[in-house]
Amino acid sequence: MLTELRGLYAITPAAVTAEILLANVAAALAGGCRLVQFRDKENPMAERLARARALRALTRSHGARLIVNDDLALAILVEADGVHLGAADGDLRAARLVLGPDRILGASCYADFAAAEAAVAAGADYVAFGAVYPSPTKPQAARAPLALFERIRRDLPIRCCAIGGITHANAPTVLAAGADLLAVITDLFTAPDIAARAAQYQHLFEEPAA
Repeated sequence: MLTELRGLYAITPAAVTAEILLANVAAALAGGCRLVQFRDKENPMAERLARARALRALTRSHGARLIVNDDLALAILVEADGVHLGAADGDLRAARLVLGPDRILGASCYADFAAAEAAVAAGADYVAFGAVYPSPTKPQAARAPLALFERIRRDLPIRCCAIGGITHANAPTVLAAGADLLAVITDLFTAPDIAARAAQYQHLFEEPAA
């Protein structure tokens, strides 16, 4: 499981049509992205279900993983590869029991190392810290220092995801600090060539560590 949790982590953008959503995610997958999170806090349940099912089929066709944000029931319903939960989105231990041992469980830990320790104890596969940089998606989000990634790598047996304001320009700094996953929305899905931008991110993980 851990070996799969490394690389670009594409988070789906809000306020786009279903057609644009699928086209954009298809482009990211064509560029080598193999982990996609479906994040939709705006549409009614029927529309979210339809989009999640379409993304499930699309990711499967590319050999990629689909994670559902904040909705364990939806993740199970569409046979997603896992779920990502925030602090107010459900109990991690209960989610692990529902998911079983083979699906992915991610946890938002914001800038809280103690929350990461609790997530490890609850059976999470990765923890996410952010916002690492000012985020256009969540402009009011508290900042997470890079030292958190160094501490996770040193002290906890879990993969670590960086989110919030990640760009291809600042990504090497975040990776050097210890991040395993780069969660990206804006810098990926507003790029002139989404496939090319995804490939640029994936290439960062192919280069030998300094």
